[in-house]
Formats: sequence, structure tokens, C-alpha cells
Amino acid sequence: MNKTTLLVIDDHPLFRQGVVDAVSMETDMEVVGQVSTGDDAVERIRSIKPAIVLLDVNLPGMNGQQITHQVTAEKLRTRIVLMSGYDDVEQSLHAALAGAAAYCAKDIEPKTLLSIIRQVAQGKYVFGANAMTRRDLQRWIEEQIEAAPRPYSEPGSPYHPLSNREMQVLECVVRGLSNKEVAALLGISHQTVKNHVTSILRKFSVEDRTQAVVYALKHGWVRLKTSGRTSEGQSI
Repeated sequence: MNKTTLLVIDDHPLFRQGVVDAVSMETDMEVVGQVSTGDDAVERIRSIKPAIVLLDVNLPGMNGQQITHQVTAEKLRTRIVLMSGYDDVEQSLHAALAGAAAYCAKDIEPKTLLSIIRQVAQGKYVFGANAMTRRDLQRWIEEQIEAAPRPYSEPGSPYHPLSNREMQVLECVVRGLSNKEVAALLGISHQTVKNHVTSILRKFSVEDRTQAVVYALKHGWVRLKTSGRTSEGQSI
């Protein structure tokens, strides 16, 4: 029997081990690796070439959305099951547009996760507890986009992955740095920082820096760093 090979990527050891234990009991599945940080994820996927990756959205370094987008851009054959603490349509749509094959909440029952893995291994897409073909998925994406609070198009949509520079700026904003401090830290102009912040606000569909920070933390784009300091903010 050909087993479905899996790579588990999550920075919480207890949750990661729980997933590994659940999968390891199945005769048709095999865990071939574990990763705890986003920065190591893409290279491990390239080297191990697992059939499926169980990937946490909220990771140190690259987040799950960025990793999924990178795997999709490189046309790697590995299929991604994104997992998050938040089970909502917006997160599912983020995952689908990034190229994931499935999205589910981390409080999922083990038997349900195993079912999703098997469906993804068979070429299905699983979103909103529905197993779909590629054509069904595209129709679902279009329906969700039409139902969004406001119309949008690439690359200015709130679902479009942030650029590397935008991610750097966002991490600085979460740390409480002003635009002037961000410019000095990254070696770019003050105006360039303002442009990046404006782009981030547009993609997140929020009105100010505070809302952007809340959105980024809730949806796993960045993580709070206890070593970071807080300074007075600056409006764009």
C-alpha cells in the first residue's frame, strides 16, 4: 500500500505531537517530518516532497499564508492543508486564494482531520466542510468574493499576500515603531514607509494602524515579540 506522506508544521509542540500521534495510527498515512518555524518550512517541503503538509497559519517567521503562496508559486506538487484557531469564511478564502487544498480550525476532531487528509490526497479541495472539485472550488471562491463587504481585484485585495517589504513594515508597526523609526531601521525613505502602510491598510480593509495590528495578530500574519518595545505611533 502506498502511504500518504505528511509533513506537520506547527510551533506548538503539544498540538504538533497530537497531530503526529493521530496520523501515525493510520495504516495509509506516514509522517515524514516535523517543522516548528515558518522560515524552515519551504526548504523542508522542497527536500522531503511530502504529499500533504498540515500547516499552521500562525508561525514564527513566514506565516502559513506566505508559505502556501510560495509553494503554489513554485508549482510544487505538495498539497497544503492550512489550520488556524479561527474558523471563518474570510480565513478560508485567504487559504483558497493562496493555493491551499483545504482549510480547517485547529479544534477539529481527529477523525474529521483524517477524513480531510484522505480527501485532499484524492485530489479534492475541502473548504467550509465541503469536499469540492477544482471547478467547484472556483465557483465557491467567486461566490465568496461577490458576497464580500466591498468589491476588490488583484493585487489590491485584502486577500492578496503581502510583499516581503510590506511584511517587514507590518512587523515594525506591530512592534509600535513610528514611520520615521521604520524608515531608519529598514533603510528606506519616510514616504516609502507611508506608501507601504497605506497598501497594508488597503489589503486588510482597515482604516488605521491600530486596526491593522489587531487584524494582523488575529489572522496570524505576525506574532507579538516580547522583546519588542513600544514607541509613540505616527499616522500615515
